Amino acid sequence: MSISIQHAPFDVAAEIAALHAHDSSVGALVSFVGYVRDIHEGVGVHGMELEHYPGMTEKSLATIMEQAAKRWRLLRVRVIHRIGKLAPADPIVFVGVVSAHRADAFAACEFIMDFLKTQAPFWKKETTDNGERWVEARASDDEAAGRW
Repeated sequence: MSISIQHAPFDVAAEIAALHAHDSSVGALVSFVGYVRDIHEGVGVHGMELEHYPGMTEKSLATIMEQAAKRWRLLRVRVIHRIGKLAPADPIVFVGVVSAHRADAFAACEFIMDFLKTQAPFWKKETTDNGERWVEARASDDEAAGRW
């Protein structure tokens, strides 16, 4: 399991290649990439700034990944989350899960993302057509995490 919290962009193709790494035991690789949107709740978004709580964020992500590994047979997991100032279309988050079987990889990737959204200490501030605003937690994210 590998976690990176970083300012720099990431290369999705390179991350996927590293997860697979010519390992013949890999039967499935599922990945998710989240991007900054240019509109949120009907308002134009010009940028986003992401903050986190160093140390606590990594611990929270590690716990989420460990929970996934207890539920499903996983070979490797990689989570990257960006911080700092981002623009629309910039990638924010990468979750990659490798398993021998697709069902485990799909479920674990979705589980990790659902809990990352609700339990990892990240804060997002958007710069919009109407000024700056903090992005509030969404009930739909809590509902998604609640199904696990």
